[in-house]
Amino acid sequence: MPLHEIADQKLSILTQSNFALEKNLQTLIERNLETVFNCRLVQSEFPTGVQHSGRIDTLALSEDDNPVIIEYKKVESSELVNQSLYYLAWLKDHKGDFERAVQKALGSSIEVDWSEVRVICIAPNYKKYDLYAVQMMGANIELWAYHDSPERSRTLTPPHSPAAVA
Repeated sequence: MPLHEIADQKLSILTQSNFALEKNLQTLIERNLETVFNCRLVQSEFPTGVQHSGRIDTLALSEDDNPVIIEYKKVESSELVNQSLYYLAWLKDHKGDFERAVQKALGSSIEVDWSEVRVICIAPNYKKYDLYAVQMMGANIELWAYHDSPERSRTLTPPHSPAAVA
């Protein structure tokens, strides 16, 4: 559903655009992690090593000291959910790496609570199949949508649910 602007009792459709670079979206969110997600930044572009050959876009720690993975896409992509699940599995197998990163970034007094790992995906939109897949998995995955309008503003929409897609 397109976004609309209300002016003089008339609705007009706002032009939708994407960030020029995925990194621009990532930087915006990382600078506002505490405001948007109540998290503290642990590391940007966290490497998963030679064997797994990946980089987690943003690693953070929640207000309850739970690990948080944030992945971004500047365009709609079903790869985002799969990629996030891959990193979730990696993180659960490499708890020590995450804990060392937390201590380096936030101090040695923090004890990570592994009872609930939060995964946040941010993209302009999601396919209905992704929404249902996330619901069926049972993992703590949130699908946030962003909208970028050159005329007005950028918005970040709370997690999508399958009920919202008909």
